[in-house]
Amino acid sequence: MNPPATAPKTESHDPAVPAAYSAFMRTGWGDRELDLPEHPVAPWAARRRERLAAAFPGERLVLPAGTYKVRSNDTDYRFRPDTAHTYFSGNQTSDAVLVIEADGSSVLYARPRSSRETDEFFRDRQYGELWAGRRPSLHEISSSLGLEVRHIDRLQEDLTGSAPAKTRVHRGVSAAVDQLLPGDAGLDRDLARVASEMRLVKDEWEVGELQQACDATTLGFEDSVREWDNVLRYGERWIEGTFFRRARAMGNDIGYDSIVAGGKHATTLHWIENSGAITPGELVLLDMGVEGHNLYTADVTRTLPVDGTWTARQRELYDVVLAAQQAGIEAVRPGVAFTAAHDAAMSVLAHALDDMGLLPVPAEQALDPDSKVYARWTLHGTSHMLGMDVHDCGEAAPEAYAKGTLAEGMVLTVEPGLYFQEDDLLVPAELRGVGIRIEDDILVTADGARNLSDSLPRSADDIEAWMAARVALRG
Repeated sequence: MNPPATAPKTESHDPAVPAAYSAFMRTGWGDRELDLPEHPVAPWAARRRERLAAAFPGERLVLPAGTYKVRSNDTDYRFRPDTAHTYFSGNQTSDAVLVIEADGSSVLYARPRSSRETDEFFRDRQYGELWAGRRPSLHEISSSLGLEVRHIDRLQEDLTGSAPAKTRVHRGVSAAVDQLLPGDAGLDRDLARVASEMRLVKDEWEVGELQQACDATTLGFEDSVREWDNVLRYGERWIEGTFFRRARAMGNDIGYDSIVAGGKHATTLHWIENSGAITPGELVLLDMGVEGHNLYTADVTRTLPVDGTWTARQRELYDVVLAAQQAGIEAVRPGVAFTAAHDAAMSVLAHALDDMGLLPVPAEQALDPDSKVYARWTLHGTSHMLGMDVHDCGEAAPEAYAKGTLAEGMVLTVEPGLYFQEDDLLVPAELRGVGIRIEDDILVTADGARNLSDSLPRSADDIEAWMAARVALRG
């Protein structure tokens, strides 16, 4: 089936295309269609589709990939497909739609490489092969993913020509699909919930992808420390750029905007401006993660002494946070509440704050859910689920996630922190502007937990040795 007869996406400053030029460009091209090997995710994705279809028997399920977003008039942001779409299909091309039919069969509607029968391939800035690169053909997508693949042009006719009793749409991803299939908000929310909850427990292939992301992230941290002379010269931006290079070299992208927070910036939880200096004598908080080629991301935080060695006070505070994190990790095992790691970590931090004379009430009273005054200096929860999204499974029901229990195969972060704002008059002046967080990615195993990011040192002594082994620091 021919591509849509729409005008190619061009700009007002593009040169005119005479008929002779257009006709000449459509001739003399070879056929380069490939037989691609099956993608490793294909059998896993097929089983996921079977489970999703079984959750909604006799219904049609529609999961779009999404499309491009304009960045600065002429350019688009690098495309990243919707997580649910890719989880159930393996597809990462834009403008595709996965449809699971009422009988359980699946079809992927995709926009293939540009036809030579229109001007799209040499004029269209968004989809044209000579502008944006070669897209796979329908056959190539099908042979790779083990799915029936049809041209996206057929979507409207196929979906509106013979609809089953119920059609559920994963909404908010594609405005075009949302408009094509007005539906029942309750039904659609239920699809999003189930699709999210299915990702709570990772399969064997997913665990391998997360381990690869963590291993690449470790290398990105090492790269950053190895270039410490430039870090001291150029500041936070150098670490951000250095880590991004590793993420692009070994994965798809960064999993989220890197947090490179020197000094007082570490007390801003999501400091992503990364425009400050890295100053000797201070600490720097690095919260960074590589997103792998199949979109699984790590999420790791380390707080480092800029000088390569801790002051006595820095080490004391760091050891408090480390003890809290260790308590949280040790609390992770099947059958416990999702909040177990948080509760264990917060108990350590609250008692430490009490010992420091900062709490207005005893630690046990501060830990009461009706008080929580200790949270002035801890601010955030200790854990979130991790997977294809850095905050994974966000549409799961509270009973399955935040108010649920851990199960073997779940992956979550454990990341307590202490944050003393620079203008906090309730803490000693020497603490103001100090922020410390330690974060690792934890797999729930049959008998406890495994730290997927344990190749990065955590103890104060190990961090000093690790930094010294990679760079001669300059004061």
